[in-house]
Amino acid sequence: MSRIVAAAAIRGSHEVVRLVEQEYEAALSKYGPEGRIGFPGTAFYLPMAYALLGVEVETLGQMEPVLEEARSLLSEEPTERAWLPYLSSALDAGIATLLGQEMLMALRYLDGREPIPGWHGFISDTILRSLGIQLVDGRLPGFAAVIGAAPDNETAVYVIRELQKRNILTFLIGNHKGRTMRDQLLEEGVIPEDPVAGWDIYIVPLGPETHHVIYSLNWAIRGALTFGGVRKGDWEKALKYCKDRIFAFGLGLGDIDDLKYASGAGAINMGFPVICDTPVPEIRPTGVCTYEELVHELDYQKLIPTCVEVRGVKVTVREIDIPVPVAAAFEGETVRKADMHCEFGGKYSTCFEYLRMRDMDEVEDGKVEVNGEDFHEIEEGGARPLSILVEVAGRKMHQDFEPILERQIHTILNHALGVFHMGQRDMPWIRISKDAVKAGLRLRHLGQLLIAEYHHRFGAIVDKVQVRLSTDESEFPPLLTEARKAYNARDERIAGMTDESVDIFYSCTLCQSYAPNHVCIISPERLGLCGAYNWLDGRASYELNPAGPNQPVPKGRVIDPVKGQWEGVNEFVYQASNKTIERFNAYSLMEDPMTSCGCFECIVAIVPEANGVLVVNREYLGMTPLGMAFTTLAGTVGGGAQTPGFLGVGRLYITSRKFISAEGGLPRIVWMPKELKDAVMDRLRKRAEEIGMPDLPDKIADETIAETSEDLLEHLTKVDHPALSMEPLL
Repeated sequence: MSRIVAAAAIRGSHEVVRLVEQEYEAALSKYGPEGRIGFPGTAFYLPMAYALLGVEVETLGQMEPVLEEARSLLSEEPTERAWLPYLSSALDAGIATLLGQEMLMALRYLDGREPIPGWHGFISDTILRSLGIQLVDGRLPGFAAVIGAAPDNETAVYVIRELQKRNILTFLIGNHKGRTMRDQLLEEGVIPEDPVAGWDIYIVPLGPETHHVIYSLNWAIRGALTFGGVRKGDWEKALKYCKDRIFAFGLGLGDIDDLKYASGAGAINMGFPVICDTPVPEIRPTGVCTYEELVHELDYQKLIPTCVEVRGVKVTVREIDIPVPVAAAFEGETVRKADMHCEFGGKYSTCFEYLRMRDMDEVEDGKVEVNGEDFHEIEEGGARPLSILVEVAGRKMHQDFEPILERQIHTILNHALGVFHMGQRDMPWIRISKDAVKAGLRLRHLGQLLIAEYHHRFGAIVDKVQVRLSTDESEFPPLLTEARKAYNARDERIAGMTDESVDIFYSCTLCQSYAPNHVCIISPERLGLCGAYNWLDGRASYELNPAGPNQPVPKGRVIDPVKGQWEGVNEFVYQASNKTIERFNAYSLMEDPMTSCGCFECIVAIVPEANGVLVVNREYLGMTPLGMAFTTLAGTVGGGAQTPGFLGVGRLYITSRKFISAEGGLPRIVWMPKELKDAVMDRLRKRAEEIGMPDLPDKIADETIAETSEDLLEHLTKVDHPALSMEPLL
């Protein structure tokens, strides 16, 4: 059986390389060997060639060695190895296919033929990094490359819902007899027309040809380069990283032709098995993948469980007794007005949510109270007020946990299919879909969902939970007044905390699954670089899971109060970084700064000629005055290494009192994108006033003022920016 598969993969690889040769010759004739080539939004050139061969391809002429390598891997028939009969030549053909398909897609980008309208195309480094925290905290346990189409729309929806229930990110690729799964899901209203929006619901259509599978595979190989510290050309380590750390698999729906076999062989090289819904010859001896390489499952009820089992994906599917499915994959789904049955809050009505701690005898565990009109009693398209009161009790519960648990209302409700939730506190906006109401969803089910999830997620501190939901606005005033008083008190409590006021910081090593030597140190005045965890969150997480990624870090003896260095922190970082980072300065950009994993919201980078720094956020796609875009800068910062002059940070840290305070702090900022500047402007002005420089925000340039270092210097000189007269950074 292995010989049949190998022969098909070899034929398919020949087909790919022949096609690349044709397109390459045409491109050379049109653009010449100096014609620029590459993918948008990546610092890794042609990522597969860069990772496996160490080749930096920027021009058509530089592509020739990659094409030659692909040719050298081709054979005419299967050859044997004892450890996996007949598969060795098929694996070589798989690598040739990976290199060939990547070159083919790059050539099409050169001609403007990619991305195809309605399809996503190449996946940028920015998306890879932005998903980093989800990859490591379990929200995204695995990835599926679905190639082909289901036999009918109903099956397509069933398969995709089974993947979503397990929070598995799904890429839609290729077709079966001209029919794509994207078409099937669009017709059923499961996915939006805009392919970029698919990231929010874990369903991303990459392209309608089998060749488009390379977008998912070279995205995966960049995980090794970005998070694993793998260097270019270290193909063995790169492939092993993918096998051990990136839980992906291929799912072939419909007929499997030679090209699909060749693409599958490429995936198998990376440790990604292939599961098919047709009776293909199986390859069950282990050796390349963790378990089997190629299997089939003809029963669609068992198809996704088989995929999970073969790849070894660690997933948890919890059945909660409400009428709609619940999973993190539904968190990004929106409920459009045309699909909405009713809504609450936003600009349409009063809506608030409030979680408070009570004594044990004041909470009846599992109790859900509902007052006022229920979903099905509201006319279609109607807007109503809503209050959500969650009361919790627990022997280990204390007031500092209230805001942390309250923020979870947003996440928990969004996990229900057909429920859209935005905002928090007294500014939520909630929509309920027509389909959810038809399925039987009622207000009490939201209460049941909240209770189940609080027990599941926070069982270490929550012993009892009760919920009251009301659409009767007449009962709101006393509770809303209490809630707003609590909101203000919480803000004052965290705002008043300083690094000096505590003896313990908290670590975060969530991202060590991808950046093994990275350690985040979270203090009251410096949140995690992903922006998702602050000091109180770290403390709460430790209470919830004492053996988890957030550990207390005693500061110990002060070594340098200006740079922010402590003996206890150094000892912790040294051990937690696998003994690679000996010293860590919390407040310095230039000397022993904190490492980065790749999930940072922003990058701080030195601008030597301006004696200052720029701050760029990952959403900004343009060029910075350093001549480098975010993706290029990110390539120098991530991977768990200390990089003096470059720092990954959370955006709220920009206006912290401790922001690179060893180098002078806020006055060092000379440039940031307008969108970022506008987003933090209120905090920026407040901090500028505190340091006696109220006009500083107006002196900071953005892309509308300066795109080059020359323009930046001209502006800084004109406005007399303080960075120009500060002590030299270098």
